[in-house]
Amino acid sequence: MNGLQQLSASSTNVPDTLRLIRDSFAFMDGRVDPPSSAHLLTLETLRQQCIKAEVWVTGDPVIGCMFLTPRAQVLYLGKLAVAQIARGQGIAHALVDHAVYRAAQMKLPAVELQTRIELVENHRTFARMGFVKTGETSHAGYDRVTSITMQRAVA
Repeated sequence: MNGLQQLSASSTNVPDTLRLIRDSFAFMDGRVDPPSSAHLLTLETLRQQCIKAEVWVTGDPVIGCMFLTPRAQVLYLGKLAVAQIARGQGIAHALVDHAVYRAAQMKLPAVELQTRIELVENHRTFARMGFVKTGETSHAGYDRVTSITMQRAVA
């Protein structure tokens, strides 16, 4: 993807990235229970994410981002966000394709993500990008399914 870059903790784009995540996840307020973990992100925790794993962004100002965290058998994709004004341009697809590329570089067999059970439109979107449902989870303190886990194999 043209303009895709790994965000560093010292980047001047950290505040824009935090704003993008908060704006992109705001539609979940009142819709998902428990509330989105995007509310817990701060400039400091975002900078820490840049140090301990990978944060990828595109645009200046930032219009797309994702977190990539290597785990034992998968590359975990989190906080995928695209600015409202930039949706429908293939940015999410390009970010996901880059996640698959990074997983291949790390010799991991799949990219994994979680999406809230209530967000059925996200389930369909990720399925169109090649993800398949592999499990269900519950947040601590909940006796019902709150998220589904999806994976996309690295070709």
